[in-house]
Amino acid sequence: MTTEHPRPLPPTLEAVAAASGVSRSTVSRVVNGSTKVSPEVLERVNTAIAELHYVPNRVARSLANRQTLAIALVVPEETTRFFGDPYFASMVDGITRALEPSDYVLNLQFASPSGPSDKTLRYLLGGNVDGALVISHHSGNHFLASIGETLPVVFGGRPLTPEGESYYVDVDNAAAAAKGTQFLIDQGRQRIATITGSPDMPAGIDRESGWRRAMEGAGLRTDLIAHGDFSMASGARCMRALLDRAPGLDAVFIASDLMATGAVSVLRERGRAIPTDVAVVGFDDSPAAIGGEVDLTTVFQPSVEMGEAMVATLLALLRGESPEPVTIMPTRIVVRESA
Repeated sequence: MTTEHPRPLPPTLEAVAAASGVSRSTVSRVVNGSTKVSPEVLERVNTAIAELHYVPNRVARSLANRQTLAIALVVPEETTRFFGDPYFASMVDGITRALEPSDYVLNLQFASPSGPSDKTLRYLLGGNVDGALVISHHSGNHFLASIGETLPVVFGGRPLTPEGESYYVDVDNAAAAAKGTQFLIDQGRQRIATITGSPDMPAGIDRESGWRRAMEGAGLRTDLIAHGDFSMASGARCMRALLDRAPGLDAVFIASDLMATGAVSVLRERGRAIPTDVAVVGFDDSPAAIGGEVDLTTVFQPSVEMGEAMVATLLALLRGESPEPVTIMPTRIVVRESA
Protein backbone atom coordinates (compact mmCIF):
# COMPACT_ATOMS: atom_id res chain seq x y z
CA MET A 1 0.00 0.00 0.00
CA THR A 2 1.40 3.37 -1.02
CA THR A 3 0.86 6.66 0.72
CA GLU A 4 0.10 9.57 -1.57
CA HIS A 5 1.74 12.84 -0.67
CA PRO A 6 -0.29 15.84 -1.75
CA ARG A 7 1.58 18.27 -3.98
CA PRO A 8 2.51 21.39 -1.99
CA LEU A 9 0.56 24.47 -2.96
CA PRO A 10 2.51 27.27 -4.65
CA PRO A 11 3.32 30.27 -2.45
CA THR A 12 0.71 33.00 -2.46
CA LEU A 13 0.81 36.79 -2.38
CA GLU A 14 -0.23 36.56 1.28
CA ALA A 15 2.75 34.28 2.04
CA VAL A 16 5.13 36.79 0.50
CA ALA A 17 3.49 39.60 2.50
CA ALA A 18 3.90 37.65 5.76
CA ALA A 19 7.53 36.78 5.02
CA SER A 20 8.45 40.36 4.17
CA GLY A 21 6.36 41.99 6.93
CA VAL A 22 4.29 44.18 4.64
CA SER A 23 0.68 44.24 3.44
CA ARG A 24 -0.68 42.22 0.55
CA SER A 25 -1.33 45.41 -1.41
CA THR A 26 2.33 46.44 -1.03
CA VAL A 27 3.50 43.12 -2.44
CA SER A 28 1.03 43.57 -5.29
CA ARG A 29 2.51 46.99 -6.07
CA VAL A 30 6.03 45.54 -6.15
CA VAL A 31 5.00 42.65 -8.39
CA ASN A 32 3.29 45.05 -10.81
CA GLY A 33 6.30 47.34 -11.02
CA SER A 34 4.93 50.31 -9.11
CA THR A 35 7.41 53.06 -8.20
CA LYS A 36 5.43 53.98 -5.06
CA VAL A 37 7.48 51.65 -2.86
CA SER A 38 10.54 52.57 -0.81
CA PRO A 39 13.87 50.93 -1.73
CA GLU A 40 13.98 49.17 1.66
CA VAL A 41 10.52 47.64 1.24
CA LEU A 42 11.31 46.73 -2.38
CA GLU A 43 14.39 44.81 -1.26
CA ARG A 44 12.50 42.95 1.50
CA VAL A 45 9.69 41.92 -0.82
CA ASN A 46 12.05 40.80 -3.59
CA THR A 47 14.06 38.79 -1.07
CA ALA A 48 10.88 37.04 0.11
CA ILE A 49 9.84 36.38 -3.48
CA ALA A 50 13.21 34.77 -4.22
CA GLU A 51 13.26 32.67 -1.03
CA LEU A 52 9.69 31.42 -1.49
CA HIS A 53 10.07 30.95 -5.28
CA TYR A 54 6.90 32.96 -5.74
CA VAL A 55 5.62 33.26 -9.31
CA PRO A 56 3.02 35.99 -9.95
CA ASN A 57 -0.38 34.86 -11.18
CA ARG A 58 -0.32 35.92 -14.81
CA VAL A 59 -4.09 35.80 -15.25
CA ALA A 60 -4.70 38.00 -12.22
CA ARG A 61 -2.07 40.48 -13.37
CA SER A 62 -3.52 40.70 -16.86
CA LEU A 63 -6.99 41.36 -15.47
CA ALA A 64 -5.66 44.04 -13.14
CA ASN A 65 -3.72 45.77 -15.92
CA ARG A 66 -6.30 45.14 -18.64
CA GLN A 67 -3.60 43.46 -20.69
CA THR A 68 -3.36 39.98 -22.16
CA LEU A 69 0.44 39.84 -21.68
CA ALA A 70 0.52 38.02 -25.02
CA ILE A 71 2.17 39.03 -28.30
CA ALA A 72 1.33 37.51 -31.67
CA LEU A 73 4.08 36.50 -34.07
CA VAL A 74 2.34 36.65 -37.45
CA VAL A 75 3.96 34.74 -40.30
CA PRO A 76 2.25 35.07 -43.71
CA GLU A 77 3.83 31.87 -45.03
CA GLU A 78 3.05 28.20 -45.48
CA THR A 79 4.18 26.18 -42.46
CA THR A 80 6.60 24.08 -44.54
CA ARG A 81 8.37 27.24 -45.70
CA PHE A 82 8.55 28.66 -42.18
CA PHE A 83 10.01 25.55 -40.56
CA GLY A 84 12.38 24.84 -43.46
CA ASP A 85 14.06 28.25 -43.72
CA PRO A 86 16.95 28.96 -41.31
CA TYR A 87 16.35 32.71 -41.70
CA PHE A 88 13.08 32.37 -39.79
CA ALA A 89 14.75 30.28 -37.12
CA SER A 90 17.30 33.05 -36.51
CA MET A 91 14.62 35.73 -36.33
CA VAL A 92 12.52 33.73 -33.86
CA ASP A 93 15.63 33.02 -31.80
CA GLY A 94 16.19 36.75 -31.40
CA ILE A 95 12.53 37.40 -30.64
CA THR A 96 12.30 34.76 -27.91
CA ARG A 97 15.59 35.86 -26.36
CA ALA A 98 14.38 39.45 -26.10
CA LEU A 99 10.98 38.45 -24.70
CA GLU A 100 12.38 36.08 -22.08
CA PRO A 101 13.00 38.73 -19.37
CA SER A 102 9.51 40.20 -19.86
CA ASP A 103 6.13 38.89 -18.70
CA TYR A 104 4.90 38.46 -22.28
CA VAL A 105 4.28 35.14 -23.98
CA LEU A 106 4.50 34.61 -27.74
CA ASN A 107 1.62 33.22 -29.81
CA LEU A 108 2.49 31.98 -33.30
CA GLN A 109 -0.08 32.81 -35.98
CA PHE A 110 0.25 31.65 -39.59
CA ALA A 111 -1.51 33.59 -42.33
CA SER A 112 -1.79 33.00 -46.05
CA PRO A 113 0.77 34.90 -48.16
CA SER A 114 -2.12 36.15 -50.33
CA GLY A 115 -4.14 37.55 -47.45
CA PRO A 116 -5.40 36.82 -43.93
CA SER A 117 -8.26 34.55 -42.96
CA ASP A 118 -11.22 35.97 -41.06
CA LYS A 119 -10.11 33.83 -38.14
CA THR A 120 -6.66 35.49 -38.03
CA LEU A 121 -8.17 38.94 -38.30
CA ARG A 122 -10.69 38.26 -35.52
CA TYR A 123 -7.94 36.92 -33.29
CA LEU A 124 -5.64 39.90 -33.76
CA LEU A 125 -8.33 42.51 -33.31
CA GLY A 126 -10.40 40.67 -30.69
CA GLY A 127 -8.43 41.71 -27.62
CA ASN A 128 -6.45 38.46 -27.49
CA VAL A 129 -2.99 40.05 -27.77
CA ASP A 130 -1.42 43.34 -26.76
CA GLY A 131 0.70 43.69 -29.90
CA ALA A 132 2.01 41.87 -32.96
CA LEU A 133 5.31 41.11 -34.67
CA VAL A 134 5.17 40.36 -38.40
CA ILE A 135 7.90 38.65 -40.41
CA SER A 136 7.88 37.81 -44.14
CA HIS A 137 5.47 40.48 -45.34
CA HIS A 138 3.79 40.04 -48.77
CA SER A 139 1.87 42.47 -50.94
CA GLY A 140 -1.38 40.66 -50.13
CA ASN A 141 -1.04 41.52 -46.46
CA HIS A 142 -2.00 45.22 -46.52
CA PHE A 143 -4.28 44.63 -43.55
CA LEU A 144 -1.28 43.95 -41.32
CA ALA A 145 -0.17 47.56 -41.76
CA SER A 146 -3.67 48.92 -41.27
CA ILE A 147 -4.27 47.09 -37.97
CA GLY A 148 -1.52 49.26 -36.51
CA GLU A 149 -4.28 51.81 -35.95
CA THR A 150 -5.80 49.42 -33.39
CA LEU A 151 -2.87 47.30 -32.24
CA PRO A 152 0.87 48.05 -31.93
CA VAL A 153 2.60 46.24 -34.82
CA VAL A 154 6.31 45.94 -35.64
CA PHE A 155 7.48 44.45 -38.94
CA GLY A 156 10.60 42.46 -39.66
CA GLY A 157 11.35 44.08 -43.00
CA ARG A 158 9.97 47.16 -44.72
CA PRO A 159 6.20 46.89 -45.36
CA LEU A 160 5.53 46.95 -49.09
CA THR A 161 2.78 49.56 -48.97
CA PRO A 162 2.73 51.02 -45.47
CA GLU A 163 -0.43 52.79 -44.45
CA GLY A 164 0.34 55.63 -42.05
CA GLU A 165 3.36 55.33 -39.77
CA SER A 166 4.80 51.81 -39.71
CA TYR A 167 7.39 50.49 -37.29
CA TYR A 168 9.92 48.09 -38.77
CA VAL A 169 13.41 46.64 -38.44
CA ASP A 170 15.34 45.88 -41.61
CA VAL A 171 18.63 46.10 -43.46
CA ASP A 172 19.20 48.28 -46.52
CA ASN A 173 18.52 45.41 -48.89
CA ALA A 174 19.23 47.39 -52.06
CA ALA A 175 22.60 48.66 -50.79
CA ALA A 176 23.52 45.20 -49.45
CA ALA A 177 22.69 43.53 -52.77
CA ALA A 178 24.66 46.16 -54.66
CA LYS A 179 27.60 45.44 -52.31
CA GLY A 180 27.36 41.70 -52.98
CA THR A 181 27.16 42.24 -56.74
CA GLN A 182 30.05 44.72 -56.70
CA PHE A 183 32.16 42.07 -54.97
CA LEU A 184 31.71 39.90 -58.08
CA ILE A 185 32.36 42.81 -60.45
CA ASP A 186 35.59 43.64 -58.63
CA GLN A 187 36.77 40.07 -59.29
CA GLY A 188 36.46 40.73 -63.02
CA ARG A 189 33.22 38.83 -63.56
CA GLN A 190 31.35 40.10 -66.64
CA ARG A 191 28.22 37.99 -67.13
CA ILE A 192 26.62 38.17 -63.71
CA ALA A 193 23.11 36.76 -63.36
CA THR A 194 20.76 37.09 -60.41
CA ILE A 195 18.16 34.88 -58.78
CA THR A 196 15.73 37.19 -57.03
CA GLY A 197 13.41 36.63 -54.11
CA SER A 198 9.63 36.78 -54.31
CA PRO A 199 8.53 39.79 -56.39
CA ASP A 200 5.65 40.46 -53.99
CA MET A 201 8.03 41.00 -51.05
CA PRO A 202 10.08 44.13 -50.33
CA ALA A 203 13.27 42.11 -49.78
CA GLY A 204 12.88 40.46 -53.19
CA ILE A 205 12.23 43.79 -54.91
CA ASP A 206 15.03 45.67 -53.16
CA ARG A 207 17.70 43.00 -53.67
CA GLU A 208 16.96 42.87 -57.39
CA SER A 209 17.15 46.67 -57.48
CA GLY A 210 20.56 46.62 -55.79
CA TRP A 211 21.92 44.04 -58.25
CA ARG A 212 20.64 46.12 -61.16
CA ARG A 213 22.18 49.31 -59.72
CA ALA A 214 25.65 47.74 -59.44
CA MET A 215 25.43 46.17 -62.89
CA GLU A 216 24.34 49.39 -64.58
CA GLY A 217 27.05 51.31 -62.74
CA ALA A 218 29.64 48.96 -64.23
CA GLY A 219 28.10 49.09 -67.72
CA LEU A 220 27.13 45.40 -67.63
CA ARG A 221 24.01 43.78 -69.06
CA THR A 222 20.99 43.36 -66.76
CA ASP A 223 18.88 40.78 -68.60
CA LEU A 224 20.07 37.65 -66.79
CA ILE A 225 17.32 37.56 -64.17
CA ALA A 226 15.31 34.63 -62.82
CA HIS A 227 12.60 35.06 -60.21
CA GLY A 228 12.70 32.66 -57.25
CA ASP A 229 10.66 32.54 -54.05
CA PHE A 230 13.42 32.19 -51.41
CA SER A 231 13.14 28.37 -51.42
CA MET A 232 15.90 25.88 -52.27
CA ALA A 233 13.78 24.33 -55.02
CA SER A 234 13.28 27.71 -56.71
CA GLY A 235 17.04 28.33 -56.60
CA ALA A 236 17.66 25.09 -58.47
CA ARG A 237 14.88 25.80 -60.98
CA CYS A 238 16.13 29.32 -61.66
CA MET A 239 19.74 28.22 -62.04
CA ARG A 240 18.76 25.66 -64.69
CA ALA A 241 16.80 28.33 -66.58
CA LEU A 242 19.71 30.80 -66.45
CA LEU A 243 22.25 28.23 -67.68
CA ASP A 244 19.92 27.24 -70.52
CA ARG A 245 19.68 30.91 -71.56
CA ALA A 246 23.29 31.89 -70.94
CA PRO A 247 25.67 28.90 -70.70
CA GLY A 248 28.64 31.28 -70.49
CA LEU A 249 27.55 33.20 -67.39
CA ASP A 250 30.43 33.49 -64.96
CA ALA A 251 28.76 34.60 -61.71
CA VAL A 252 25.41 34.77 -59.97
CA PHE A 253 24.17 36.92 -57.12
CA ILE A 254 21.38 35.08 -55.28
CA ALA A 255 18.92 36.76 -52.91
CA SER A 256 19.08 34.08 -50.19
CA ASP A 257 21.45 31.37 -49.02
CA LEU A 258 18.70 28.76 -49.25
CA MET A 259 18.17 29.52 -52.95
CA ALA A 260 21.95 29.59 -53.41
CA THR A 261 22.31 26.02 -52.11
CA GLY A 262 19.80 24.89 -54.73
CA ALA A 263 21.69 26.80 -57.42
CA VAL A 264 25.05 25.30 -56.38
CA SER A 265 23.69 21.77 -56.74
CA VAL A 266 22.65 22.55 -60.34
CA LEU A 267 26.00 24.16 -61.20
CA ARG A 268 27.80 21.05 -59.99
CA GLU A 269 25.30 18.85 -61.83
CA ARG A 270 26.11 20.77 -65.04
CA GLY A 271 29.86 20.40 -64.49
CA ARG A 272 30.55 24.05 -63.61
CA ALA A 273 33.47 24.49 -61.20
CA ILE A 274 32.77 26.89 -58.33
CA PRO A 275 34.19 29.53 -58.25
CA THR A 276 36.53 28.99 -61.24
CA ASP A 277 33.74 28.81 -63.84
CA VAL A 278 30.91 30.43 -61.89
CA ALA A 279 31.25 32.47 -58.70
CA VAL A 280 28.27 32.52 -56.33
CA VAL A 281 27.27 35.10 -53.72
CA GLY A 282 24.25 34.49 -51.48
CA PHE A 283 22.40 36.55 -48.90
CA ASP A 284 21.66 36.07 -45.15
CA ASP A 285 24.75 34.24 -43.82
CA SER A 286 22.35 31.68 -42.40
CA PRO A 287 23.36 28.11 -41.44
CA ALA A 288 22.52 27.16 -45.04
CA ALA A 289 25.62 29.08 -46.15
CA ILE A 290 27.93 26.49 -44.58
CA GLY A 291 25.70 23.43 -44.67
CA GLY A 292 25.79 22.56 -48.38
CA GLU A 293 28.22 21.22 -50.96
CA VAL A 294 30.18 24.48 -51.11
CA ASP A 295 30.62 27.07 -48.36
CA LEU A 296 28.96 30.24 -49.61
CA THR A 297 30.30 33.74 -49.85
CA THR A 298 27.29 35.73 -48.71
CA VAL A 299 25.90 39.04 -47.52
CA PHE A 300 25.53 38.84 -43.74
CA GLN A 301 22.43 40.32 -42.14
CA PRO A 302 22.08 40.17 -38.33
CA SER A 303 18.85 38.16 -38.19
CA VAL A 304 19.02 37.35 -34.47
CA GLU A 305 19.68 40.98 -33.57
CA MET A 306 16.87 42.06 -35.91
CA GLY A 307 14.45 39.88 -33.95
CA GLU A 308 15.70 41.39 -30.71
CA ALA A 309 15.29 44.92 -32.09
CA MET A 310 11.70 44.16 -33.17
CA VAL A 311 10.83 43.15 -29.61
CA ALA A 312 12.57 46.21 -28.14
CA THR A 313 10.50 48.48 -30.38
CA LEU A 314 7.22 46.71 -29.60
CA LEU A 315 7.81 46.68 -25.85
CA ALA A 316 8.58 50.40 -25.98
CA LEU A 317 5.28 50.99 -27.77
CA LEU A 318 3.44 48.91 -25.16
CA ARG A 319 4.99 51.06 -22.43
CA GLY A 320 3.56 54.14 -24.09
CA GLU A 321 6.92 55.37 -25.35
CA SER A 322 7.77 56.74 -28.81
CA PRO A 323 10.61 54.64 -30.25
CA GLU A 324 12.20 55.35 -33.61
CA PRO A 325 9.81 53.92 -36.23
CA VAL A 326 12.60 52.56 -38.47
CA THR A 327 15.69 50.61 -37.39
CA ILE A 328 18.23 49.76 -40.12
CA MET A 329 20.82 47.14 -39.20
CA PRO A 330 24.32 46.81 -40.76
CA THR A 331 25.39 44.23 -43.36
CA ARG A 332 28.75 42.96 -44.56
CA ILE A 333 30.29 40.51 -47.02
CA VAL A 334 31.44 37.17 -45.60
CA VAL A 335 33.97 35.61 -47.98
CA ARG A 336 34.08 31.83 -48.32
CA GLU A 337 34.72 29.19 -50.99
CA SER A 338 32.04 30.07 -53.57
CA ALA A 339 33.50 33.46 -54.61
